[in-house]
Amino acid sequence: MAQETVVKRSPSKEKFVRFQFAIRLFVLVLFLGWMFNWIMKPTNTYTKRWLPRYRAKTNNSTYFGSKGAYLLMYTFPVLLVATLGCVYLHIAKKLNDSNTKSCNAKKRKETIWKRPVLIKGPLGIVSGTELAFFLMFVVLLVWSYTASVRYSFATITPKLAAKDGDKVWEEKLESASLRLGVVGNICLAFLFFPVARGSCLLPLLGLTSESSIKYHIWIGHIAMILFTSHGICFIIYWTVTHQISQMLEWNKNDISNVAGEISLLFGLFLWIATIPRIRRKFFELFFYTHHFYILFMVFFIFHVGISYTCIMLPGFYLFLVDRYLRFLQSRRHVRLVSARVSPCEAIELNFSKSHGLTYNPTSVMFINVPSISKLQWHPFTVTSNSNLEKEKLSVVIKSEGTWTRKLHHLLSTPSTIDRLAVSVEGPYGPASTNYLRHDTLVMVSGGSGITPFISIVRELIYLKTTFKCKTPKVVLICAFKNSSSLSMLDLILPISGTPYDISDLELQIEAYITRDQELKEDGPVHPKTMWFKPNPSDAPIHAILASVASATFLWNKAHIAKETNQIQNMEGTTPTVSPNSMVYNVDRELESLPYHSLIHATNVHYGVRPDLRKILFEHKEASVGVFASGPKIMRQDVAAICSSSLAENLHFESISFSW
Repeated sequence: MAQETVVKRSPSKEKFVRFQFAIRLFVLVLFLGWMFNWIMKPTNTYTKRWLPRYRAKTNNSTYFGSKGAYLLMYTFPVLLVATLGCVYLHIAKKLNDSNTKSCNAKKRKETIWKRPVLIKGPLGIVSGTELAFFLMFVVLLVWSYTASVRYSFATITPKLAAKDGDKVWEEKLESASLRLGVVGNICLAFLFFPVARGSCLLPLLGLTSESSIKYHIWIGHIAMILFTSHGICFIIYWTVTHQISQMLEWNKNDISNVAGEISLLFGLFLWIATIPRIRRKFFELFFYTHHFYILFMVFFIFHVGISYTCIMLPGFYLFLVDRYLRFLQSRRHVRLVSARVSPCEAIELNFSKSHGLTYNPTSVMFINVPSISKLQWHPFTVTSNSNLEKEKLSVVIKSEGTWTRKLHHLLSTPSTIDRLAVSVEGPYGPASTNYLRHDTLVMVSGGSGITPFISIVRELIYLKTTFKCKTPKVVLICAFKNSSSLSMLDLILPISGTPYDISDLELQIEAYITRDQELKEDGPVHPKTMWFKPNPSDAPIHAILASVASATFLWNKAHIAKETNQIQNMEGTTPTVSPNSMVYNVDRELESLPYHSLIHATNVHYGVRPDLRKILFEHKEASVGVFASGPKIMRQDVAAICSSSLAENLHFESISFSW
C-alpha cells in the first residue's frame, strides 16, 4: 500500500497564513466601516454633522474636489479591499498548492449555519449563513427607508407645504417617493459585485461568480421593485399636483427626470425578460435584453449626477474592469485540438492551454463559436485537471438547447470541417478546494450535471497518482434518461497520453437509467474523436490578465505569441487514422487498464430512480461531503435530506450553473 505523504507546515507557510489572516482582519474592519456609513446615512447625525465636515475638508482639496466626500466614504474603501483581495488570492493559491502537496488536510466540522435551511421557494436552496445575510440586507433597506422618511416627515409642516402650494400629504408623497429611489441606489451599489467573474472580492468570502449569481438575482428584483415604485409614485405626485410637465424636464445641473424615466424603461425591459418562463423559453431574448444594463446605467448617471453616482460606483467600476479584461482575453481565437462526440449527443472540446494556466475543479469557462452566433457566450464546466493535463483544457457540452444542438450538428458531420474558430473567457472557479477534508464524497448528478464531478474525480486521480495521498472514498450517483447517456461515463477518463492511474482510487459509480429497461445499442457505444488542423492565428488558452492596463496586455503579447508558436510546433503532427479521415474511435484507450477499472467500478440500474435517502443515510463516516448537480428538483431533494437532524455528518453543497 502506498504511504501517505505528510509535510509539516514550514515557517514560510506559517508566515503566509498569518499574512492571509491579517488581510482578512483588515478587510473585515474596512467592510464594517463601509457598512457603518450605509447605516448612518439616513440619520441627522450623518447629514448635518458628518457629511458637512467631510465636504469642508475635501471640497478645497486639489485631488478630490466636490466629489471627495463620497469618494472617500464609499468608493475608496471598496477599491482598497479589491486591491487587498488580489494579494489574498495570490497567497491563497500558494497555500492551496502547498496543501495539495502535503496531503495533510484537516477535518473541519461544518457549522449549522452552512446547512440548508430553505429548500424550496423563490430564494432557492439557501443556507443559514446566506439567509442571515439576506435578512440583514433587507433590514438595512427597511432601516434606511423608514429612518430617512421619519426624519423627512418631521420637517414637513402645514405652513411649509402651503408655502410650496402643496398639501401635507402631497409633500410627504414626494418625500417618500424620493427615498424609494435613494434606497434603490443601495441595491445598485451591491448589484454588480456577484457578476464580476474574475472578482478578487468574492474569494474573500469563499464565493465564486457562478455560486453568487443568485445574489445578483435577489438584489436585482429588489432594486427594480424600488425603482419602479419610485417612478410610479412620482408620476402620481406630479399628476395630483398638476405638474405632469415635470416628466419632460432634463436638468443638466440637478436631477434629470427624463433620464430617470428612460433608465427605468430599459430596466423594466431587462427585468421582464428575466421572468423564469420567458428566460427558459426565449433565452436569446433574455440574453440580448440583459445588455440594456449599459443604457440603464448611462441614463441613471444622467439622472442622479456624478456626485451621487460615486455611492454605487465601486461595484460597477470593478465590473467594468472585469469586463474589459474578459474582452482582452476573448479577442483572439483559441486553439481547438480535438472533439470527442458521444452517442448521447454530448461533446468534449479539448483546447490547447499554456502551462502557466491553472484552475481548480468545478471551474467554468464561457465559450463563443462565431460560426453559430457572434454574440452568444455560454458557460460550460471544465472537466480537465490543470495539473494532470498540463497542455489541454477540456469542457463537456450536452446538446440540449438551440445553440448546443447547432454545435453538435456541426461536429457530428466531420467531413465538412477541419477547423473550428472558438473564443473563450475564463476559466473561473473557486480560489481553493480541499476534498481531502472529507472521509467520503457522495456526488449526486442528473443528466449533464455529471460534468463538474468529472473534474473532481480527475483531481483525486492526480492527488493519488502524483502525491500518493489518502483520498476519500468516492460514490458517484448519476441518473440518466436513456442508456445511450452511459457514454458520458467514458469522459471521466482523461484524454489519451495523460499519465494517471484510476485503479487505486476508491471509486464506486451507481448509474440509474430511468426510461430504458435494458441496454439499447442502436449505434456506436463509445465516443468518437475528431482532430482539428492547427492554425497559425489560434492561440492556447491563457489566464485572464491580473492587471487593468492595456500596456500590460501589449507587453505580454510577444510572450503569448512565442508560446503559441512553440505549442503549435509541438502539435503540428496531429494524429489521424488515415490521410483521408479526421475521425477515429479511441479503441486503444478503451482497451486500456483504466477503462477496465472504470467498468468494474460501475453498476447500472435500469428502469428505477435512486433512493437518495437510503443511499445517503448508509454513510456513517464522520465527514461526508454531499455534492448535487443537475435538475432543480433533484438538488432540492438532496438538500432536504442533508438538512435533516439525522444527517449531521452530511455536508451539502449545490453546484448549479443555471441562470
